[in-house]
Order: sequence, then structure tokens, then C-alpha cells
Amino acid sequence: MRRQLAGVAAALLLLTACSGEREAPPPTGGTVKIAINGWAGYEASAAVLGRLLEQELGYEVRRVELNEAESWEGLEKGTVDVIVENWGREAEKKTYIEEKKVAVSAGRNGNKGVIGWYVPQWMADRYPDITDWRKLNKYAHLFKTDKSGNFGQLLDGDASYVTNDEALVRNLGLDYKVVYAGSEKALIKAAKLATRRRTPLLMYFYEPQWLFTQIKLAKINLPPYAIGCDADAAKVACDYPPYLLDKIVSRRFADTGGRAYELVRNFTWTNDQQNAVADDMTGGLSADQAARKWIEANKIVWKDWLPA
Repeated sequence: MRRQLAGVAAALLLLTACSGEREAPPPTGGTVKIAINGWAGYEASAAVLGRLLEQELGYEVRRVELNEAESWEGLEKGTVDVIVENWGREAEKKTYIEEKKVAVSAGRNGNKGVIGWYVPQWMADRYPDITDWRKLNKYAHLFKTDKSGNFGQLLDGDASYVTNDEALVRNLGLDYKVVYAGSEKALIKAAKLATRRRTPLLMYFYEPQWLFTQIKLAKINLPPYAIGCDADAAKVACDYPPYLLDKIVSRRFADTGGRAYELVRNFTWTNDQQNAVADDMTGGLSADQAARKWIEANKIVWKDWLPA
């Protein structure tokens, strides 16, 4: 009898343990530190992801404003858990993922990145061959500024952005000087002014980017990209590669982030979806207000990002 009772008790304990393990809800809460890089598209992605972490999973989100290089350093220091939109950064991947092993890729975020040189559409209409890089020297005088001196100006954004422009100008023998505007906002302001006032502008720019929904820019045809043509940064003489943007997280977050890490890993959306949020941000809404608006209208999209 005692053996029977002991057997029943053991069975009940095993059943209870198994049942408890199966029914216990996954842990929630805690803090997720998201790096915020200085361009509207990135901020849009971070805003939507952060709002869902708070609203749907109950996490506190800490938004840490850093440039791209500092964000990677933060993964090692513990001040950053997530980089939402990584543009290549092969040197950092080698250092922090392969060598130091303090970071991992959390998969693509769905955005397809394009970097290049652009002029206002009115310039391409007036000078049809200006989009051929081989003809740029013919028009260098149009782009001279106080900052570029005797050279045409090629306006770049923040010096920390992914750029080969100084090497490209040198290796393609172009009579231009790279001048750094300092931010995405400065680039956008310059593009709007050049379009409205019909003043010459040659600039570094990229997609996804909400500005393309408001004004027309024409892309310069640089020498076509081929795999390996940018392997030596000092010798680059080709266009930028297409970028399939990905998310980077700290290894600690990947190992212990639980449901928050699952949401980050599942997050993926299109250029148009990002542009819609970024466009609302420039129209007067805060990043969080724009994220809330998009989330309310697109549950069919983001519900599949949530962990089971």
C-alpha cells in the first residue's frame, strides 16, 4: 500500500512539475537599451520596435543616442542591447562579432539600402549627361562653394556615416572636394533649398528615405559595383553595394533577452513602411506619436513579430 501511495505521489509530483513548466508564462519586464542613430529612418524603426516592446511585452525601453561607431562600442560596454539598422559596417562586424564575440546579427530588418550621389531632378533635366560620372568634371564649376574652394563641392552628411566618397573623388580623378554637412537634417535642408531655388547641388544620400516622397532627386551613375571592388577602402573606384540592412544585438541580450530578443529578431518591414513613419515624424508628430499611429493601423503586420 505504501508503495502504491508513494507511486501515486511521485506521479502527481511529476505531473504537477510538468504542468507548471508548461503553463508558466514566459518572463516579461526588464530594460532594453536601443541605440538611436542620427537619421529619421533609423529613428522610425527604433520608435516602432520600442513602442511594441513597451506596449505589448511590458519592457522598459531606454533610447541611447549615439553615432554608428559608438553604437558598436556600446554593445561591448553594455550600454547598448540593440542596433536596429546596420549599414554594412564590415570592420565592426569583424571586430565585435568575429573577434571579440560580444555581438551577433539578429537577422535582416527588411529594409533595402541604397547609397549614392544625387542632384536635384531639375539639374538632370537641364543637363542630361550630368548623371554620368565621367561628365561631372565638365560641371564642377557649378558646384563650387566657399568651403570647396577651386573644386566642386560634394556634400556629405555626418562624417561617421558609411562613405567612400573621399576615395571615390580621388580615384576617379574628379575635380571635387567632399564637404561634411554634419547631419541628415543638413543634407535634407540643402536638397530642399536646391530644389526650391534651383541652385546646383551634388550630395551623398540614401534610401530608404522619406524625402523621396516629397522631392525628386536624380542618382549619379558611378562605375558599377562588383563584388570585391570596395575591398580596399583606399582604392575604391566603384559605386556603393546594395545593402540588405540587418539588426545587431549584444551577445548577452541574445542569450538572456527572452521575449524582447524574440521580438527584435522577428522585426522586419519594408522601405515604404519605414518611410511612412519617418514622413509623419517630419510632419509634426514625435517619433513615438508616429509609431503609435502606424501600430494602430498595421496590426496585421506587427502581430507576427510578437513571440508566441
